[in-house]
Amino acid sequence: MTPSHDAYKKVCIALLENGFREQNFPYRFYAERFNVVIDILPFGDIEQNHTIRFSDRKIEMHVLGMREVLAEAISIPIEDRKVRIPSLPGMVILKLVAWSDRPENRENDLADILKIIQHYFELAFDDIVKHHNDTFPEDGEIDKMLVAARVLGRKANSILKKSIPLMENVMQTLEANLGEMQKSAIAKRWAREKDWTVKYAHRVLQNFHMGITDK
Repeated sequence: MTPSHDAYKKVCIALLENGFREQNFPYRFYAERFNVVIDILPFGDIEQNHTIRFSDRKIEMHVLGMREVLAEAISIPIEDRKVRIPSLPGMVILKLVAWSDRPENRENDLADILKIIQHYFELAFDDIVKHHNDTFPEDGEIDKMLVAARVLGRKANSILKKSIPLMENVMQTLEANLGEMQKSAIAKRWAREKDWTVKYAHRVLQNFHMGITDK
């Protein structure tokens, strides 16, 4: 979060002075020390209509949702510091927004969302059992994927309701993929990823949507 382009440039200069190198996009840097490419995406007061413009290269980037996700970030200790990172529901939201903006270039976002759903039941087991046991079937075996997707939807709702444009963006993306099953890009991608039927992948997506709309 940064208030202006000048403040953002100071961050970029500091990175360059500490061994980072510029890459092919104005927000992308290569950290040779760790052999990793990182994106430094500005948002906050610097954005206009949820969009960032890098005028020197005429690049626009949507940053919808970043402010809202930051408001519910969690802190983790790294050595002697604390770093704020998105919660898992927040990460799902950011990846859905990024994918909907450029689905032809962002297919990995769908795989990342699925990975979060896949592990969320174990990661949030105590909370799910204590506060969301109404998602368990009255009879039969618990489907952890369906439960996790629905609880993630409930958690995501607390972030989505902070912003009408954010809620509309995510709901439009979900509803566009919850219509005709065989035309659902998300369900088909998830089915390929896990060797599922499209019908089951569609059910997982339905449960995430259901969680958002739960009262």
